[in-house]
Amino acid sequence: MSKTIAVIPGDGIGPEIMTATLRVLDALDCGLEYDFAEAGMIALDKHGDLLPKDTLDKIARHKVALKGPLTTPIGGGFTSINVTLRRHFDLYANVRPAISFPGTKSRYDNIDIITVRENTEGAYLAEGQTVSEDGEVAQSIIRNTRKGSTRIVRYAFEMAVKKGRKKVTAVHKANIMKTSSGLFLNVAREIAKEYPQIEFNEMIVDNTCMQLVMKPEQFDVIVTTNLFGDILSDLCAGLVGGLGLAPGDNIGEHAAIFEAVHGSAPDIAGKGIANPCALLLAAADMLDHLGMVEKGTKLRQAIRDTMTNDRDSVTPDLGGKGSTESFGEAIARRVKG
Repeated sequence: MSKTIAVIPGDGIGPEIMTATLRVLDALDCGLEYDFAEAGMIALDKHGDLLPKDTLDKIARHKVALKGPLTTPIGGGFTSINVTLRRHFDLYANVRPAISFPGTKSRYDNIDIITVRENTEGAYLAEGQTVSEDGEVAQSIIRNTRKGSTRIVRYAFEMAVKKGRKKVTAVHKANIMKTSSGLFLNVAREIAKEYPQIEFNEMIVDNTCMQLVMKPEQFDVIVTTNLFGDILSDLCAGLVGGLGLAPGDNIGEHAAIFEAVHGSAPDIAGKGIANPCALLLAAADMLDHLGMVEKGTKLRQAIRDTMTNDRDSVTPDLGGKGSTESFGEAIARRVKG
């Protein structure tokens, strides 16, 4: 039985890493069909819109999208495309795995942390941001809701149970932000009682940053609010070698978008040296979401085996001599075996 997904190649290096990723998915024989859509600068140039309605319609129709990096122009009048997608489809859970891979430039080799970030509220609200007429005072509102806190914490615990994880850490700043962060923490404490099989602890965000650097092995699943999750997930990516190995899953009740979280890297676009791993790992998460867990696991293992045993094929950022194409081809060969 085939499944059609929306595919957004993206800007910069996006089309290159997407081509490599789709080649691997085809080699996996996942039964996927692709409905290509445009967003970002390519869409702006062709249609005068960063996020055309046709693209939104395709995501809504297929309910699953694989997305390359997009560029939002700097300056007034342009809203972040990623934020727009999350709000339009109410993709409330941002899931960011950080897993150690061989041959990377990282200080650790035993990282396996998943950050679950609330994706639609908190400090990232457009409304409530003001600047005084004299330009001397800027103000923004942090708004967390019981509904938003409840569904993200419950998602983290349900995911922990499903994936066989042992521990959930709620990260907060309730000692200072007693209302907005306090609400989130109180909800986390309430929901944790429903999952006695999962160890629960709570940690202030600044201490979390220090502990991640000093003793990251103590973490398993981290659940937190929007701003803290944005920061912590990148910190965790740094523990495993950077954003080139960082997939991002944006999950809602009616749609899911899987992406490489790094930028479009226009400085290396067209050179054939972009690392496709972040998008490939996002594709593996997408396969899990579609119920093809064995294929997702096989893809992750093929990436690991290629990075270990086929160093000439991997991209220069990982210390290899290969290209985006050769890296993708090497992984494709392994998933066929």
